[in-house]
This record gives sequence, C-alpha cells and structure tokens, in this order.
Amino acid sequence: MAGWWDKAAPESGPNAMEAVMNKRFLLNAALGAALALGLPAAAHAEDALARVKASGTLKIGTETAFAPFDYIDAGNHAGLNVDLFAEIGKELGVKIEWVALPWEGVLPGLEAGKFDMVAGPATITKARMERYRFLPPIAEATVALLKRKGDASVQKPEDIAGKVVGAGKASAQLAQLKAFADTLPGKTQLREYVGNNEAYADLAAGRIVAVGNSLPNIAFVASQRPDTFEVVKPPFGTKSYFGYIGRKDADYAGLDDAVQAAMLKIKADGRLAKIQKKWFGDSFDTPDLITEPAL
Repeated sequence: MAGWWDKAAPESGPNAMEAVMNKRFLLNAALGAALALGLPAAAHAEDALARVKASGTLKIGTETAFAPFDYIDAGNHAGLNVDLFAEIGKELGVKIEWVALPWEGVLPGLEAGKFDMVAGPATITKARMERYRFLPPIAEATVALLKRKGDASVQKPEDIAGKVVGAGKASAQLAQLKAFADTLPGKTQLREYVGNNEAYADLAAGRIVAVGNSLPNIAFVASQRPDTFEVVKPPFGTKSYFGYIGRKDADYAGLDDAVQAAMLKIKADGRLAKIQKKWFGDSFDTPDLITEPAL
C-alpha cells in the first residue's frame, strides 16, 4: 500500500531538498512515537520484581547485631528475620541473599541499590515513610530500658536522670531516648554505639546504667542473660511498630507489592505468629499496614 512517503517529489532544486527534509522529519517523528509507545512495556519488563525473578535471588540488607531479629549465633546468621524471609522466599519462589553491614550504612545501601530491601527491622515513623515504603509490621517496637541485674538505682525510666545511658547510633530508639532524657531534671549523658552488642557490653561492665532499645530486643537479651540484665518497666516510648523497608521508586512497586502480599498471607495462615512465639515467647497483635505512625 502506498503511503505519504511514496509520493513523488521534485527531482531537483530547492523544492526537492525541502521535500527530502520534510520526509526525514516525519520519519524521525514516527519512529520516536513508536519507541515511546514501547517504553512502558520495556521498563515494566525490567522492573525490580522482574530482575529478582530472573536472578532467582532477593537481596536483603540488614545489621546482624539486633537480636532477636538478626544476630550471629556460633558463627551463623540467625533470628526472626532469617525465618520470616525464608517463608517470603518460598512464596516468591526465590532464594534469600543477605548483605550485612552496620545500621548507619543500611538505608544508604538501599538507596545505592546494593540490595532490594531492608530487614532490620526499622521503627515505622512519619519521617521514614516520606522517604521509604514500609511493609506490614512484624512486631511492636515501643522503647524501654535494659539495666544491670539488681541495680537498685534504676527502678523506673525516670531514674536515669543525671546518669549515663546508651543506644544504637542513628536509630529511632536513640531519638526517643534523647527526647525522654530532655524531659528529666539534671544532665543525662547519652552514648551512641555502632552496634547494640557494644552497648550491652558497656552496660554489663558498669560504664553506663541503661540501654534504650525496643522492648522485644531487650526482653530477648534479658532472657538470654538473666543473671546480668533485666528490663525496666514500664516502657517509656511511644507505642510503635517494626517493619521492613522497601524503596518508593516506581521501579520497585511490583516487588514491594509481591513481598507485602506474601507477608499478609504468612500472617493470615499463622506462620508469622509461630515465628514470633519462637523468638519472643509470645505473638504480637499488629496491624496489617501502618498509614499514620505515632512517631
């Protein structure tokens, strides 16, 4: 079938040149439109979920000094996150590859594309939700204090006034501890630790009087070392929840949706509660999603 490109043009002179240039312009425009129409499908085919499925591996960034979620036990990576992501991997039909690094490097690592999402988990806050996508909560994250066993100088959270306490560097728990300390009389000194294990070591050695961390974490630590530590009750922090973190980029929406669906299925069929009981001694009543965090 003949088209506009088949029509005869003058064989010479300015009109001939003009006709050739017009044809080239129209051809380029048509090719550009065709390419543009094909872009969404091509981009979708190469999104994060497609890449994960093609490689057969979901890369997870985390800190391995955050028991009972992630920690090293006799040289092996263990914890609630290991068990839960194993179930997520089954649902997606992929293997889980762990990338361990200090907490202050985990979120920058996600943004740099070193892994697909973050385990952690992280406390769900308004500020973080503006930058990242949180998946369904996996546990309560309300902050409390851990003290040395038998330390009568700290009977309630307010007793840390004027003393030296510590928490994990760049953590939501540190932010809440700072805010709480600011409400107390006297000068409460705060020490920031790269890892929680270092904070617990200083607490055991008497260099600080308490460590601020989320209740599930310190309850686990106290249960593992009952002759060394105990939890100060009640918790002093705002009620909050832990969640895994994904990227907000449109490229990652499909992957985040798939992991979210897998997690809600794992919660609905009782697997999440079973994993929680294994690591916490009890299960948590958590919402399916957090849209308006208290923090």
